[in-house]
Order: sequence, then C-alpha cells, then structure tokens
Amino acid sequence: MNGSYYQNPTFPTNQIPNQSIPTTPPGNISSSSMMTMEQSYIENILRLNKGKRVNAYVSYPDSSEWQNKIYTGIIEEAGRDHLILSDPNNGNWYLIRMIYLDYVEFMERINYSHDYSEKTF
Repeated sequence: MNGSYYQNPTFPTNQIPNQSIPTTPPGNISSSSMMTMEQSYIENILRLNKGKRVNAYVSYPDSSEWQNKIYTGIIEEAGRDHLILSDPNNGNWYLIRMIYLDYVEFMERINYSHDYSEKTF
C-alpha cells in the first residue's frame, strides 16, 4: 500500500545472539499466585468475596441526577478500576468504576486476607 517508502523501524537490542530470555520469573511463579502476594487493595478484598451480596455506595460528583446511588447485588467480578454486580431481583448487571465507589456494605461475613492467608470476619 505504501510501496517501499515507509518501513517499520527496527531498534537495536543489547542481547547477545542466541541468548534465551526466560519467559517466567525464577521459581515458576504464575500470575495467579502473584495476585495473592499483593497488598490488600480493595479489588483484592472484593475478589475474595465473589458471590456475596453487597450494597455498593457510589457518588457521582458531576451528576445532578445521580449525586449518590446505592447498587445492591452480588459481586461477580472486581478489577483494579471496576466492580461488576448482578442483581438477581431484577436481572440487572452493573459495571461500577472504582473511582466512584465510596464503600461497600456486606450482607454476610466477609473474607479478608492481609497476611496472605484467608481470614473470615
């Protein structure tokens, strides 16, 4: 399409030819086991409590209609920047951005891991 005018750039590497690069860190640590070694960020606590019923209190500071809102549902997934709840009462699913999440109220005992071993409170 562009003929031979533009070619993809190549960048020099500081590797010795025929040197292999390990694809996993020493000790064969998988990404799933690395997640358990993270500090107790809110998304990790929410992940430990998948399947539990919660009220998620959310504030939308720039909205005149939805200044404060409560989402009730079951924790389906939690990521670094989002929380996914499903509400079995009405069939709705909610994707909530963590930046708007104020706090979470659990309807049952929660699992919490601070010292990398699962605890229940």
